[in-house]
Amino acid sequence: MKSAESGASAELADTGHFSNGVESAVDEALRVDADLSASGPSRRLLVIGIGAALALAAGWYGLERFLAPVASAQGDAGAQTVTVIVPGRISVQGTVSASGALAARRDLPVGIAGEGGRVVQVLVDAGSWVAKGQVLAVVDRSVQAEQIASQSANVQVEEANARLAQSKLDRSLKLVANGFISNADIEQLVATRDAAAAQVRVSRATLAQLRASAARLNVVAPEAGLVLTRQVEPGQIVSSGSGTLFRIAKDGELEMQARLSESNLARMAVGDPADVVPVGTTQHYTGHVWQLAPTIDATSRQGIARIALPFDKALRPGGFATATLRSGTTIAPVLPESAILSDANGPFVFVVGAGDKVERRAVETGDVTPAGITVLKGLAGNERIVLRAGGFLNPGDKVRPVKGLPLTGQGGAVAAAH
Repeated sequence: MKSAESGASAELADTGHFSNGVESAVDEALRVDADLSASGPSRRLLVIGIGAALALAAGWYGLERFLAPVASAQGDAGAQTVTVIVPGRISVQGTVSASGALAARRDLPVGIAGEGGRVVQVLVDAGSWVAKGQVLAVVDRSVQAEQIASQSANVQVEEANARLAQSKLDRSLKLVANGFISNADIEQLVATRDAAAAQVRVSRATLAQLRASAARLNVVAPEAGLVLTRQVEPGQIVSSGSGTLFRIAKDGELEMQARLSESNLARMAVGDPADVVPVGTTQHYTGHVWQLAPTIDATSRQGIARIALPFDKALRPGGFATATLRSGTTIAPVLPESAILSDANGPFVFVVGAGDKVERRAVETGDVTPAGITVLKGLAGNERIVLRAGGFLNPGDKVRPVKGLPLTGQGGAVAAAH
């Protein structure tokens, strides 16, 4: 305002000088009029009119020169002062937040493969580590044991019959040369010997079958891993229709089944790192995406990203967790939340353009980072963006921009204080 007042004073001084010159001209005209009074009254009136017109013009010019800077100063004083930032373009780590359940990476259901019976012994419990082929539970096999013993005796009988048939054939072959045994008799003895030998093989195969059936009464681990659940107790009657008796996490490998929207799932790739935090804890676990669902749920419109996790006692399958997945980097402007407004037409910002006038600029936002909100489209990064008070502005408003405080970063300010 002081500069405006000094300018106005200078204008008044200039106007005074101009007025003094005009007054001198009028005095000269009056002097001339006095000299010409002898010439007649009409000549005198003409000169007086010219002088009055010049005086009126000088007064109007001076008044206009005085009011113009005052009005300009008043207009600038009425402009709103706003803080602006120039965001530039920085490297932003793309992140996606998701939630989901913890589960075994390979959940193996284990049941009984044999005909079943009464469980007499359970050898493991939930939380036990087992090896491949290890017996988990034993079913009563007293009946099967008697059948095996009976068949073993039959094998011995058939073996004895086979030895006897071979012995008869050997003695008969010695008598053929003397003519006591005909060739037809020899052929009959050979057939008897072969049949006895075949019967031995049949008996042995039957014995092996009984032993295999009895072995199937043992519930064994198909793979090495961690026993997750046990659903059988001694004395329980089980069969092939009893369902799952044990659940085993193969090799103890766990995972988080993160549920993502279609757009976020499309941004992910196998191998992307992830940070997982189980609900109720502050412990962070580092994993990576090992599989992306090939389908999208038709109801929820979500897909599953399966995050492989190392074994830890604190990670319990069936629990809930949140994950932050990192999906590469992008170069883009980043603005504080206060600089981005939104209405029915979508997000936008106010840009201070030429003449310090406000312009509305539509933008497309991306990830929310600790530094601010990523702007994917709409800004080049070198614009002056209104940091705060955008809700009180309208496109075309003239403002007095004040540059905010930049933060360290590649290419520009990330945030600023008002």
